[in-house]
Amino acid sequence: MDTKLTLSLDKSVIEQAKDYAKSNKVSLSRLIETYLASLTSKKNSDLEITPLVQSLSGVIDLNQETNSKDDYTNFLTEKYK
Repeated sequence: MDTKLTLSLDKSVIEQAKDYAKSNKVSLSRLIETYLASLTSKKNSDLEITPLVQSLSGVIDLNQETNSKDDYTNFLTEKYK
């Protein structure tokens, strides 16, 4: 059941939110409802790994003896010779 809610917000924020909602073809009420639901959901707050990121996992095999600080130092040394 939907219930009416009255909010007091800065006029420019309201206008920007209306523009955003319109450009995303969603009502301002639905936008705010979705936002509040995401804030208050009891879901696990851990970040989800997207399928793309998961597919890239393990693509690069780094040598355990590699020292990234030394590599970066060498890169800068060569770059600014």
